[in-house]
Amino acid sequence: MTHPWFLPDRPRVLAHRGFVPDDAEGVIENSLAALAGAHAVGAEYVESDCHLTADDVVVLLHDPDLRRVADDPRRVRDVTVRELEELMSTRGGLVTLAQALDGFPTLRFNLDVKAADAAEQVGRDVARHSDRVLLTSFSDRRRRLALDAARARGGRPATSAGSSVIARTLAAVASRSPRLVRRALHGVDAVQVPLRQGPLPIVRRRFVDAVHDAGVEVHVWTINDSDRMAELLDLGVDGLVTDRADRALAVVRSRS
Repeated sequence: MTHPWFLPDRPRVLAHRGFVPDDAEGVIENSLAALAGAHAVGAEYVESDCHLTADDVVVLLHDPDLRRVADDPRRVRDVTVRELEELMSTRGGLVTLAQALDGFPTLRFNLDVKAADAAEQVGRDVARHSDRVLLTSFSDRRRRLALDAARARGGRPATSAGSSVIARTLAAVASRSPRLVRRALHGVDAVQVPLRQGPLPIVRRRFVDAVHDAGVEVHVWTINDSDRMAELLDLGVDGLVTDRADRALAVVRSRS
């Protein structure tokens, strides 16, 4: 049975860390304003990242520390929500995971669990919203911890593969064995991959077809060029993770 996260028609445009318009001043990624921006341009999906604060609240921030977003050397784990709210007040506004889920009830969230100590709380937070949540992480162990915590509370989020599952999938595709591809992707709803890993191209026709044959979607990150978006859609990918949700939505509309 198809998970509700996947019910809107493909292709899917996933607004990478929200959407920040070119003319926006003082607004950064993963902020409340960035989520509102994604919603305003018509994105149905937002890709975001989860860390845990000093007072055990899950917040939507990408980096483990605050250097890049606030010129502050402290780790997110060492800062309270109140302190983060003050830091983010001039940067688009802090948003906790709970606030994002409650405040944007029509958005679907693609959540990357960035820190091991955040996994269980992420799972608990998303449990009652799991029909519109996909959980992922580069660490498959971390991803499974979050899934288990959600399931313990009655939630059933969708999920996409971590790095070890993707590595096994690539090996299975190279072996040209549909059975091994299905085995590698067991329990996974999507793979979310870059175009290439170093010199190794990942998103090729054989890869896309093999993953589709296993009943799993292919989403590619992070794609901001319109021509490349069109090429990938022609190749059959199901989702584009992009900083330019406005541009990607225009490409999708032009093809419908």
